[in-house]
Amino acid sequence: MKKALLLLALMGTMGYAQDLSKTISGTVNDGRTALSNVMVTVENTGEETSTDANGRYMVSAKPGDVIRYGYQGMKPVRILVEDVTRYLNISLAPDVQELEEVVIIGSKRKSQKDMELEYRVNSNIIRTAYGYIDADRAPGNIRFRSEKEINAVGICILDVLKNEFPGVIVNGDCLGAQGPSLGISTISRISGRDQNIDITSQLPPPAVDIDRDGVVFIRGTHSVNNPRAAIFDVDGVIFTTPPIWLDVKNIKRIAVLNNFATVTQYGNIGTGGVIVVNTYTGTAVSNKITDFAKLRNNYATPALSKEQIQANWPTYLQELYKSTSGEDAKLTFDEYYLKYRRSPHFILDTYGYFYNQRGDVAYADEIIEKNFSLFEDNPVLLKALAYNYESQNRSAKANEIYKAVYTLRPQYGQSYMDLANSYRDMRNYKQAAAIYNRYTYMKDKEILRKDSTAFDPIINREYNNLLSLYKDDVVKGEGADDLFIEEEDFEGTRMVFEWNDGDAEFDLQFVNPGNQHFTWKHTLASNDELLMTEKENGFSSSEYLLDGSLPGTWKVNAKYHGNMSLSPTYLKATIYYNYGGISQRKEVKVFKLHMQDINQELFTIANGSSVASR
Repeated sequence: MKKALLLLALMGTMGYAQDLSKTISGTVNDGRTALSNVMVTVENTGEETSTDANGRYMVSAKPGDVIRYGYQGMKPVRILVEDVTRYLNISLAPDVQELEEVVIIGSKRKSQKDMELEYRVNSNIIRTAYGYIDADRAPGNIRFRSEKEINAVGICILDVLKNEFPGVIVNGDCLGAQGPSLGISTISRISGRDQNIDITSQLPPPAVDIDRDGVVFIRGTHSVNNPRAAIFDVDGVIFTTPPIWLDVKNIKRIAVLNNFATVTQYGNIGTGGVIVVNTYTGTAVSNKITDFAKLRNNYATPALSKEQIQANWPTYLQELYKSTSGEDAKLTFDEYYLKYRRSPHFILDTYGYFYNQRGDVAYADEIIEKNFSLFEDNPVLLKALAYNYESQNRSAKANEIYKAVYTLRPQYGQSYMDLANSYRDMRNYKQAAAIYNRYTYMKDKEILRKDSTAFDPIINREYNNLLSLYKDDVVKGEGADDLFIEEEDFEGTRMVFEWNDGDAEFDLQFVNPGNQHFTWKHTLASNDELLMTEKENGFSSSEYLLDGSLPGTWKVNAKYHGNMSLSPTYLKATIYYNYGGISQRKEVKVFKLHMQDINQELFTIANGSSVASR
């Protein structure tokens, strides 16, 4: 009976929230300038409007409605309206059409450094006296044979060219042509450039005695009296006659260059084309296979430090930190309160200052109590307050706030996890388990939306961890032994990130001890489907698991991109050490994100043992 009444109460609350229509307003831009004539459509009702010359719009919608923003040439954006949604300032990105069945394996243009690193694993790259060439990406047609394609059955390179490159004219043979050991024909050995002077451009095209020398023509013999023969680039050393002394089994790759774009750097002697040969015993190239995922994400630009962020704090906060005493700080607060008393962010900032910096708990609590009306009906602001309480280990106060959020948002999966974890912090493990069970029950009855891939793994891990460590407190007596608990598949450091505003866009950057990084982008431009899933299922959290495979100091940074309402977002990071073990412990850090598009330091994890806030 109690469950039935509870369900009716929740359904009634949810239905009431969904029926409240309100005005949504904002602006639309392309990241720089306002866009006019952007079509703004409420998909559920069909109501439409368009932005004015300043990019502004106004439309009526209710929680659960989806507003679509469409503009020619731009990627459309869909936003699910929430209970707190009042302003939506949208930035549209260019619409890049994706082709079906196309696999992108890298950028079209590669630097010489990129190709040098790829040389060992990419058989289409050849090394010349003037750098690397990728046969798949270079201009013009390059005839190419890799080590897997060369049939090394001939006596010398002339046989290889005859067999592998139809259309290439080869005169002479491996027995009649003369090599460097015969001492008859001068062989020009030119290694690239000398002191920035192009040596090759100072030499005439090679004179050819077709009857005596082995010779190769790529472009044909258009002049009987002065045919232009190809030259040879062997491991960066240039020869004007065929290197018939070269062991064909030592040939790794061969490329025939016969277009202006690829031979112009060789100067006059390259007018007949160039045959490039790489050997196994040529210039040493590292045999180490490069991990390109790591290499291309080297951490090069440091994030802003805590001190640099403080330099951009609001004036009132900077003045508070300059206070020489508690009484001096209170006078500063009174001075700025008249101006900022309607700002909940001012209240949170000053509460945090008096609690954390001055240790004046009574005065800090008084600030919240006198201004609680700014928070009480807004779940986004209530969560920010709860985050602060959690970071201060004020579990009872956080629990009261999470109860209020749960009442305002009973259809949000996040409300269940936050409230359950709050009871766990108060060591009321049985009540925590009851909240998790209620969440499962509501999903089974299809009162809550079912999610199986995004949020469920996080909340299921939380519940399983609770049962694993405190099953005797949850189930008394013999029932504890019969309780099925899924075995935890992870041991190490677990990081859970939560944010108070569902419209928040940001990047999380994880820098490993080797100074390579991974970046998770929580933005509409990069992850619009995930952001929609979060709102549909009512959660705003993500987890990351760090095992002991890379010991050392890890850095965690964040880049904030805004939340469509020009207000700060509060990010909570919960770090669990020795996760799943009997010595499991946690720390909670809270960060106010307000500077946009700036990478800032959050904290570091040293050897998985402690967290240093940065």
